[in-house]
Amino acid sequence: MRGDALLHHYASRLSAVELNNTFYQQPSATKVEHWLDATPPEFRFSVKAQRGGSWRAMSGEPDPGMPWLTGPYRAFGERLGTVLLRVPDSVHRDDDRLAALLAAWPRDVPLTLEFGDPSWAVDETVAAVRSAGVVLCATDHPDDPEPPTLRRSGAFLYLRLRRHDYQPAEIDTWAARLTPFLAAGDDVFVFFRHDETGRGPELALELAATVEGAVAARRGDV
Repeated sequence: MRGDALLHHYASRLSAVELNNTFYQQPSATKVEHWLDATPPEFRFSVKAQRGGSWRAMSGEPDPGMPWLTGPYRAFGERLGTVLLRVPDSVHRDDDRLAALLAAWPRDVPLTLEFGDPSWAVDETVAAVRSAGVVLCATDHPDDPEPPTLRRSGAFLYLRLRRHDYQPAEIDTWAARLTPFLAAGDDVFVFFRHDETGRGPELALELAATVEGAVAARRGDV
């Protein structure tokens, strides 16, 4: 199945996608147009920020390269759910660097930050991100002994479930954690890992169905 046809099929079942190839190469306007044409108007794109641009954005002087990094993402228009900027694992906590990034990032481009190094997992980081209206990504890594804390710092919740597989009981647990946010009217982006088996979309459908039932029950619709 060709890329656009695959995306069209995917978008008929799920409501958003996290684009992985944009991490390696900036998308052209033509490519973005093809993605938009292959998906319905309500479908949303989470775009991984290009890795070199992400590194430079955390270099302490993000202003010079910011137009190059963020310019292509505006082609998504209202279909842009967010830009996911992954702060490299090698970048340790630096409040000045973070402040410079948050000040330089254009306010009309929604931003989600994922911090790799655990030194960022402090209240000061959460406060800085929240004050800028930026979303803090929660990530469930395969080797993590405990699931991540869910914090709504911006306009929505963003969760990356990175284990290779999730059993039904684990899906139920995540649905229970997400239900209060959804029942309160919050938007929630949840993405499973990319793999060659296609297990990620299957898990996404399982979680979506479980959450839908839990939210309906909480609201008394069933």
